[in-house]
Amino acid sequence: MPTYTAPDGTTLAYHMTGDGPPLVCLPGGPMQDSVYLGDLGGLTAHRTLIRLDLRGTGGSAVPRDTASYRCDRQVADVEALREELGLQRLDLLAHSAGANLAALYTARHPDRVGRLALIAPSVFAVGLGITAEDRLERARLRRDEPWFAPAYTSLEAITAGRATADDWDAVAPFWFGRWDDEARAFRAAEQRQRNDEAAARYASDGAFDPDGTRSALAAFPSPVLVLAGEYDVAGPVRVMKGYAGLFPSAGLVVQSGAGHFPWRDGPGAFVAVLAAFRDQASAPPPGP
Repeated sequence: MPTYTAPDGTTLAYHMTGDGPPLVCLPGGPMQDSVYLGDLGGLTAHRTLIRLDLRGTGGSAVPRDTASYRCDRQVADVEALREELGLQRLDLLAHSAGANLAALYTARHPDRVGRLALIAPSVFAVGLGITAEDRLERARLRRDEPWFAPAYTSLEAITAGRATADDWDAVAPFWFGRWDDEARAFRAAEQRQRNDEAAARYASDGAFDPDGTRSALAAFPSPVLVLAGEYDVAGPVRVMKGYAGLFPSAGLVVQSGAGHFPWRDGPGAFVAVLAAFRDQASAPPPGP
């Protein structure tokens, strides 16, 4: 496992797998071990995936200053990785909360980003609003699932601001296109892989300047893909469409039957979209 040194002296780890042009991958969580990304549904057949373990996760060291877990302070870690790899420009893929870091990096270093793929992105960095109805409307697409009724009741409690810890556990099926034994095992591992202290600091005061970030992204000229899961209650399609609209050269793809982890729910469809995005000269066509 290769490592490099961040500007503040923290040792950071990354993982390289696959063949083809390099693609730097930023995990979500927030602050989760990048191992959960795996081979992104077989994308390693088309790209060399470079998965960064964010500070304090996976093989990366815990920093001396834990305030450096704040998202904006990790932009320097991504830039140091670019220098470590000897790349003039990065192709970036970011999942979920990792999209906040990708957005801040792109806003600060637009000339160092080639293509940007945002998979079920979190919207904190760009300040888009997600309503309770946005989430519940996506959830109701699953009304015929056997687990739906108690999970929906818990989602209503969460969106109303009266959630308990049990409610957060109960809504887990909504994150996946299929709630089966494999999804349950993935969910259990996910909970062990996250650095909770780091996650609590990730979006702390001062991390984000949505107005400034949106302004910078509006001038970003390179191709951008926003990929949403049809069933994803974390990144509802209406909001993902708005995210794509922040860029001058972006498109939205909605993956049918997918939740928050589309490479797991439909690996063939996911890889086909990412492979096509690599090859096309401009952004993908607008989605629905």
